[in-house]
Amino acid sequence: MSVLVVIGVSIFVFALLHVIYPSPARDVLGLRAPQMAVDAWNKAHGYDDPAAVQYLRYVKDLLHGNLGYSYIENQSVLALFEGRMARSAYMSGISLALAVLIAIPLGVFQAVKRNSIGDLVVTSTAFTLYSMPVFFLGLLLIQVFALSLPVFSFQASQSTSLLTVIADWHAMTLPIATMTLISVAAFSRYMRSSSMDVLAQDYIRVARAKGLPERLVLLRHLVRNASLPIVTLVGLSLPQLLTGNLITEQLFNYPGLGLLFFDSLKKADYPVLLAYTQAAAILVVAGNLIADIALSIADPRIRLR
Repeated sequence: MSVLVVIGVSIFVFALLHVIYPSPARDVLGLRAPQMAVDAWNKAHGYDDPAAVQYLRYVKDLLHGNLGYSYIENQSVLALFEGRMARSAYMSGISLALAVLIAIPLGVFQAVKRNSIGDLVVTSTAFTLYSMPVFFLGLLLIQVFALSLPVFSFQASQSTSLLTVIADWHAMTLPIATMTLISVAAFSRYMRSSSMDVLAQDYIRVARAKGLPERLVLLRHLVRNASLPIVTLVGLSLPQLLTGNLITEQLFNYPGLGLLFFDSLKKADYPVLLAYTQAAAILVVAGNLIADIALSIADPRIRLR
């Protein structure tokens, strides 16, 4: 099914490219180039071939890692991606890891202390963050912690070196915090609901009746079973590791794949836009597949026989 979905996405993306951007000849030769020159360029580069032939060539290029060529930037799309991929993966990856590490104990705490003052406060905060647009949260953090209280930078690190970006906590704290807080709000709600369901199971009552300390009941019996929804959410979040977060990167001017997409959108650089879309679609399918496999490993009850 994953293979079929990827093939369907490639057909759809190619159709979009063929309809809105049938040929880059005008970008190469200029808007005032005579039609004869445009036709000759198209014939020389295969853009006058039937759509089916062009699609097969497109698939062949994809299988060889050729995502197209940006005539506006005058370099291959793959080269543009390679220069930014690691930075997007770092920011999205560290945000995802922090969100999971915070959300799991937070959700367990809410389930154990449900309807308490602490649960109500955390729930209200989570709902507020979950319903808040990411750009608005980022703007609030910039206003408070970069302008009113100049603790952090209002702009992410502009270095092209990943090690420099990792070490520059002053510039990277706010964008990472923006992505982390949004994810924590969602993850903790799922973790709380799942933990409450697990706490109502008979094996939890049996473990407590045997005199097992509450800490061991939570660690051995609750966390693993209640974390199954988080496994799914992490799998679905994997595309962000490479595609980055479009809004956050644009807001903090972070030179990752998300900002590349935004800049390409303003320039109408269709090869970059559609290559980004194709890569994101493939990663979404891969994330779903990884989540299914991880769930079957984590929970023997749903393992395929």
